Amino acid sequence: MSTPPPTSSSDRPDARQLETLLAAAVVLVLLVTAAVAGVVAVTRRGPDAAPTYAQPVAAPVPADAGARDTWAADAAGRSGVPGRALLAYAGAEAAARDELADCGLSWVTLAGLGRVESDHGRFGDTALDDAGRPLDPIRGPELDGTGGNRTIRDTDGGRLDGDTTYDRAVGPLQFIPTTWDLYGADGDGDGVRSPDDLDDAALAAARYLCADDRDLRRGDDWRAAVLAYNRSNAYVDRVRREARGAADATS
Repeated sequence: MSTPPPTSSSDRPDARQLETLLAAAVVLVLLVTAAVAGVVAVTRRGPDAAPTYAQPVAAPVPADAGARDTWAADAAGRSGVPGRALLAYAGAEAAARDELADCGLSWVTLAGLGRVESDHGRFGDTALDDAGRPLDPIRGPELDGTGGNRTIRDTDGGRLDGDTTYDRAVGPLQFIPTTWDLYGADGDGDGVRSPDDLDDAALAAARYLCADDRDLRRGDDWRAAVLAYNRSNAYVDRVRREARGAADATS
């Protein structure tokens, strides 16, 4: 075996070079650590600014559709919410666990909205049929700027609301056409998205409430979500009273 030639001094890093390399490595570690810390600081949620508005707590609805039928029949008698409406709200909560897992949506929020917006599809002495649709279509007033309403000129050619001059809110959860175009859903899997179908409207409302990465278990996020539906503090308070009533009645 031959002896390897000696390494010349020019081939070996001197102490100064080693110090420089070590210092550069330390700086790199510090920069990476600072960057990670910055990301965490940006993404970490701060304290809940409005904890008293946290979504009323209710037990999760059953994941199985058959079990939800039994649950709705029982909860209807105690809550005063029609069983068919409860099925729609419960179905939206169950779907949101997969699609909107970080949102924490409960059916009671949808029940609060449904009560305020259309008395769960019974506005105008109508009622929900077995498919979850009001027997008579529910339409809001023309959004022509009167009566405290916004002015929204027709955006859908009357396709959803039947009005070619101004927009109107449509269905038991009162979606305006532009919002429905963004969040419309097929909650019952029949291949059609319709704001007149409470199954569809409930899932669309879940998507709308959970937008912008909201966590409805936080009071500030829950309040912001309901304000997005109707920019009125009195509206938010009423929805929360109705949601809490539904939760208390079924707890």
